[in-house]
Amino acid sequence: MADTLLVTRTGCERIARHAFELASHRSGAPRDGIRRVTCVDKANVLRSMYFFRSVFLEVAAAYPDIEAECFYVDAAAQALVMSPEHFDVIVTESMFGDILSDLGGGTIGGVALCPGGNIGESQAYFEPIHGSAPAIAGQDRANPLGQILATGMMLDYLGERPTGDRIRSAVRDALRSGAVRLNPDGTATSGTKSVTAAVVGTLA
Repeated sequence: MADTLLVTRTGCERIARHAFELASHRSGAPRDGIRRVTCVDKANVLRSMYFFRSVFLEVAAAYPDIEAECFYVDAAAQALVMSPEHFDVIVTESMFGDILSDLGGGTIGGVALCPGGNIGESQAYFEPIHGSAPAIAGQDRANPLGQILATGMMLDYLGERPTGDRIRSAVRDALRSGAVRLNPDGTATSGTKSVTAAVVGTLA
């Protein structure tokens, strides 16, 4: 099999280190509370992915208090469906990450619930991971929770984690109380504005 994927040591080290730093500030996986970073690759087939895994394991050695593990991407896809609560932080390359992020979104009610962050060495921007959803434009059905949670990620990046935690807590409380209800496709049952108002009301 031809392998034309370009990966560099600098890039692999940077993303792996970021994954471990992220895990160090989290409370661990939902199932067992263990701070864990999972490397997802195809190291048994692609030499570039073998290199990616090798660098990941080198970086992992500097974080002995965080569990490091490796999954092949096909096994990771199954595990995300069968036991998503096992995972804490996943690090992978762009294509696998793009696929698995949508798959993971499907296990919690759709990608409309998922925030995203694009973080460089000195700049970053944050957004929901879904697209513009033209099929529901003007229907007051769009789910704004991904955008709201992206704001929480941005606050974390800016050093305002307590405020980011308040936003995440407000979203959880609004969902648990039933103030926010979603359709099976992830759209807002009672409308975009009502979801935003419910979250803001919980923050107040």
